[in-house]
Amino acid sequence: MCYIEVAEDGTVTHGKDAGTYERARDGKCRLFAVWPGEWASHLFVIDDLDEYARAHGLMHDPERTGLADHEHAVQWELDPSEKKPMGSYITIRVKLDCGCNIRDLDAFAKQMRAQQGWDIATSSGWGGSSGSGTYMRARRKSLTS
Repeated sequence: MCYIEVAEDGTVTHGKDAGTYERARDGKCRLFAVWPGEWASHLFVIDDLDEYARAHGLMHDPERTGLADHEHAVQWELDPSEKKPMGSYITIRVKLDCGCNIRDLDAFAKQMRAQQGWDIATSSGWGGSSGSGTYMRARRKSLTS
């Protein structure tokens, strides 16, 4: 998906950052999305800017992320499968006692960086089950118990 920004003066740029959203919200540009196809591409006007912002993590969306916008009650432990417990990044199991359910690792990582100073890897796999918690990679030195 490619996002196109057309400014008031006709300048065309691409991107999906917070500045793009703010300019569109303030009426200083229009946003379009290009949906690429095999034989043709389709151009769509983005008319729901709040939905655009929620989809790109520019505006918090508890329904999509499973995370309320509050201080999370977090428990964590080393994952039993961890083979290098002294490595820079380790695999941990996380349980949220606040009732939240992690559906978006990027959103959780952003919240935990702000709340606890944790450095969670968002480029590696993650998952888990409700019984054993959610596993993810985190920088060992950023974790506090």
